[in-house]
Amino acid sequence: MDFEEKVMGTEKIYDGAIINVEKQTVKLPDGQTSFREIVHHSGAVGILALTHDNKIILEKQWRAPAKKTTIEIPAGKVDGRDANFHDTVIRELNEEIRYVPKTIKKLYGFYSSVGFSDEYMKLYLAEGLTPVANQLPRDKGEFLEVFEKTLDEAVAMIADGEIQDAKTITAIQYWQLMQK
Repeated sequence: MDFEEKVMGTEKIYDGAIINVEKQTVKLPDGQTSFREIVHHSGAVGILALTHDNKIILEKQWRAPAKKTTIEIPAGKVDGRDANFHDTVIRELNEEIRYVPKTIKKLYGFYSSVGFSDEYMKLYLAEGLTPVANQLPRDKGEFLEVFEKTLDEAVAMIADGEIQDAKTITAIQYWQLMQK
């Protein structure tokens, strides 16, 4: 069966700093017409940042959509300051946790919420961290608490429901598999 939906028309709903939203009119595989609301995003990175003593660097911050403080790995969107995803990793590590990595390895990519958004996130491993010489400014309105956890502590935080962020859970589970 051909599952592809044919876009018959689009209507811009919103153009913002982080996302753009459009409403699509689509022809379904069975010939019927339907609508899709699509959130467009420039792409993002998530970073499993590991210290010399094999601890993960996490950050705590307020997230308005969830209406609560979340615990996450360093992450951010690709924007005009970056030539590619790799540059975004370097910038975000500086802005958020104030480290520069000796090595960066791309692990894999995934759609963060494929049901309504085209956001594609690439997960990276950053190691050999040293403090940055020149700190970049954090994003306006970005307030973070940065801390470190062992693998066992991070896994327990997932089990206890302290960590609920998908990219962070994915990174910790990758780290867990690396240890085997």
